[in-house]
Amino acid sequence: MNFPDNKNKTALLFDRDLSWLSFNFRVLLMAAEPGVPLYERINFLSIFSSNLDEFFRVRMPAILAMSQLLPGKTLKDGDVPDSGILEKVRRTIKHQQETYGQILTKGILPALKEKGVHLYYGASLLPEHMDTATDFFLTKVLSYLQVLWINTDKPGKVFLENNKLYFAVSVTPEGSTEQRYVIVNIPADEVPRFLPLPGDSPVYIAWLDDVIREHLPYIFPYHTINGCYSVKITRDAEMDLDELSSDMLAQVEKMVMHREIGLPTRFLYDQAMPEDMLQQLALYFEVLPEERVAGGRYHNLKDLNSLPMPIKGPGLKYPSFPPANVQVLDNAPTLDTVLKKDVLLHLPYQRYHYILRFFNEAAIDPDVKEIYVTLYRVASGSQIVNALISAARNGKKVTVLVELKARFDEENNIRWAKRMKDAGVKIVYSIPGLKVHAKIALVKRKRGLHWDHVGLMATGNFNESTARFYTDHVLLTAHREMTQEMELLFMYLQTRQQPQAYGFIPFKQLLVAQFNLLERFKGMIDREIGFARAGKKAGITIKLNNLQEKAMIEKLYEAGEAGVKIELIIRGICCLVPGHSPNITLRRIVDRYLEHARIFLFHNDGNEEIYLGSADWMNRNLHRRIEVCFPIYGAELKKQVKDILALQLADNTNAVILDNEMNNIPVVRGANEPEVNAQSRIYDYVKDLK
Repeated sequence: MNFPDNKNKTALLFDRDLSWLSFNFRVLLMAAEPGVPLYERINFLSIFSSNLDEFFRVRMPAILAMSQLLPGKTLKDGDVPDSGILEKVRRTIKHQQETYGQILTKGILPALKEKGVHLYYGASLLPEHMDTATDFFLTKVLSYLQVLWINTDKPGKVFLENNKLYFAVSVTPEGSTEQRYVIVNIPADEVPRFLPLPGDSPVYIAWLDDVIREHLPYIFPYHTINGCYSVKITRDAEMDLDELSSDMLAQVEKMVMHREIGLPTRFLYDQAMPEDMLQQLALYFEVLPEERVAGGRYHNLKDLNSLPMPIKGPGLKYPSFPPANVQVLDNAPTLDTVLKKDVLLHLPYQRYHYILRFFNEAAIDPDVKEIYVTLYRVASGSQIVNALISAARNGKKVTVLVELKARFDEENNIRWAKRMKDAGVKIVYSIPGLKVHAKIALVKRKRGLHWDHVGLMATGNFNESTARFYTDHVLLTAHREMTQEMELLFMYLQTRQQPQAYGFIPFKQLLVAQFNLLERFKGMIDREIGFARAGKKAGITIKLNNLQEKAMIEKLYEAGEAGVKIELIIRGICCLVPGHSPNITLRRIVDRYLEHARIFLFHNDGNEEIYLGSADWMNRNLHRRIEVCFPIYGAELKKQVKDILALQLADNTNAVILDNEMNNIPVVRGANEPEVNAQSRIYDYVKDLK
C-alpha cells in the first residue's frame, strides 16, 4: 500500500474484514510452525476453520449487502464502502483455504505418519479395516442417517441445517438412465467424527465421512452410485436487536430460534463435484453465485480438535503451565484481604479459583448484604452463577445485569437468567440498542454501622471455562472512589437514569463508554502530543483485541506525527495502517493462549497512567456498548503490568510485525539475542510474584 504525498494521510485505513482475515491467516500459519508441538498445530487448524465459519455467519452477510449498494452510497459512520470488497474477500479466503490444504496434506499428515498415526485422507479403507468400519456403520451410524431425495421441480423442499455436514450423492436406478440427486446427512454431532481402527503400529484413523462413503451401497441398493461430494450451507447469524420491544427476553428467544434458518451466506462444496450437478443443487437450494465456495473433500475441519491422539510423549503438546497461587489471597478471606490492598490477577497464569472464591465467600458471608454483577458470557455450568443463586437463597440482595445480546451465547444466558430469577435474583436485561460488555462485580458488606465496598473489574468475562486459555487481568479493589462509581453505574443500568439525576458528577476514576471513555482517551493522547511538541519524552503503549474506530486511529496518527512513540499490540482486526510514522510500531502475538487483555499505558511526563478494561477501540465498543476501563494504582501493580507488556514487546518467537499490506512479518531474532517467548516468560514471571 503506497501512501499519498499529501499530508492528509488520516483517511488511510485497512478494511476491517480483510484485516480480520489477516489475523486468521496468522492462526493458520501457526499450524505450519515446526517449533509448535504437533497436536497443537492440529488445534490451530481447528481454530482457523471455526473462525472462518463464524466469519461467514457474522461478517459475510454485511459484505454481501455492501456489494449491492449503489455507487456513492455511504454507511452509518459516513464511510463509502469498497465496491470491490466482496471479490477481495473471496480471493483472500481462496488463498487461505489453499494454504490450509497444503499445510494439512504436506505438513500435518506426514508428520502424523512419522509418529505412527495414519489418518485416512481421500483413500479407500484397507481390507483389514472394513469389518470394524462396517460394524461401526451398522451399529452406531445407520440409525442417524436421513436420505433426502431431491426433486428439482420443487426447489427448497429439502432444508440443509446451518453448518451441518451432508453428502450430495448422484445415483442412477438399476435399469434406468435417469440420474437422481440425493442428500445424506453426516451425523457428526451424534457420532464421533473419527474412528480409530485396529492395530498398534501404525495406528489408523478413519473419518466418519469415509465410513459412510464406503457403505453407500447399503443405503442405495439397486442403484449405481455415480459420485458422492461433501456439501454444507452456512447461514446468516446476524440478529437486528436495535429496535426491541419492552419484552426483550421473548424477542431474543424468538430471534435465536430463527437464526438457524437464516439465508445462506456460503454453499461450501467439494470442488470435485461436476459442474452440472453444482448448478442443479445451487438452483435447488437458491444459492447465488457469490455464495458458492469451492472446498475440499472434508468440511467442518474444526472437528480436528477431536482427532484421537493415541501416541504420547514429549514434544506433542505444549508443556504444562499449572496456574500459580497468589500468596496474599491464600492467607485470609478474599474480602478481608482486598480491603487492605488491591490485588491484580493475571489469568490464566494464576489460579481462577480466586475469582470463584470472591463470589463463593460473598454468597455465604452473613455480613454481605448486596451483590451486583454484569454477565456477558458465562460457562455452561457456571460456578459463579450458582454462587449468585445461593447468595439470593441465603437472603442477600443480588442484582445481575444479563446481556441477552451476547452473540451465540444468548440461549445460555437466557437459561441462566431464568434460573436466577426463579431463585430470587433481581434480573436486569440490557438496554435496547446497547450491549453491556463491562465485566464488573460489586459486593457490599455491613459490619455494625460500617459498609465495606469491594469491587472486581476484569478485561475478560466471568467464565471459568474460557479463563483456562484466555489471557486477562482482574483487579480486586476496595478503592473508595472506584467502588462508589461502580455502584453509580449499577444504579444507571437498573433505572436508565443518568447519574446527574442523583446529584452525582459521574465517573472521574472509571472510564465508561457512553459517558466519558472516548473523551478521556482522546484527552490522554492529546496530553502526550503536548509533551512531544514541548520536546519532552512522550509515549503510548496500547494492547487491544481490535482497533477499528476511525477517530481514535486518526488521533494515534496525529500523535505519531507529533513525535509520540506509540507501541501497539493488536491481536485481531487492525485498521490502522503501519507506515504513517516511524514512531508507530504494530505487532501481533498468536500463541498457546488467546491474547485477550486490553491495556492502555500513557507516559504522562514520567507519571505513568495505566488503565485496563473491557473496551476494544471499535465502533461497536465505543459507541454502542457500555464498557468500563479502570486505573491501576500503586507502584507494585503498575510494575507488574509494565513488565508483562515489556515481555510481549520483546517476543521474538511468535510475535509478528504487521506491514502496510497486512502481511504478518515474523520478528527476526538477532544473532546474539536470547529467545523470548512472551507467554512462557510471563508464566515464569507471574509464578514468582509474592
